[in-house]
Amino acid sequence: MTSLRAVEPSDLDEFFTHQLDPSANHMAAFTAKNPADRGVFNHHWQNILNDPQITVRTILHDGAVVGSILAYRNDETPEISYWIDKASWGQGITTDAVGLFLEEFTDRPIRARAVVDNVNSIRILERYGFEHIGEVQGFANARGAVVKELVLELR
Repeated sequence: MTSLRAVEPSDLDEFFTHQLDPSANHMAAFTAKNPADRGVFNHHWQNILNDPQITVRTILHDGAVVGSILAYRNDETPEISYWIDKASWGQGITTDAVGLFLEEFTDRPIRARAVVDNVNSIRILERYGFEHIGEVQGFANARGAVVKELVLELR
């Protein structure tokens, strides 16, 4: 069973381990230059946890920490973002977590971004009513290249 809860300090160790997977970084695309740099990771997460405008939750499945999900302000519009441990992909956990988060975080519109080849993430967002509203390009550290992202929005 998938559930969400407030982030606890010990969750950060799991989040850090999740981000070390090269294929997960490739799929996320927009990652730290060096995902193995724990100092950068800690600084990034302290900023997230100390920002009152960011809503962040730990994703649990059967009581185990499997990822994180959050909404932050991007040009005053909330944007959802999530990271799931690769070992938990393909089990419906991300789909469940997005649904639970959207029940709790009710600000609308809310946007999301996904690299165009991250079809599973795009499919999950569309399942909850996100619609394509545009495309942007940006340099993705994990791919060492400029990539195209879809911008999706839920009203």
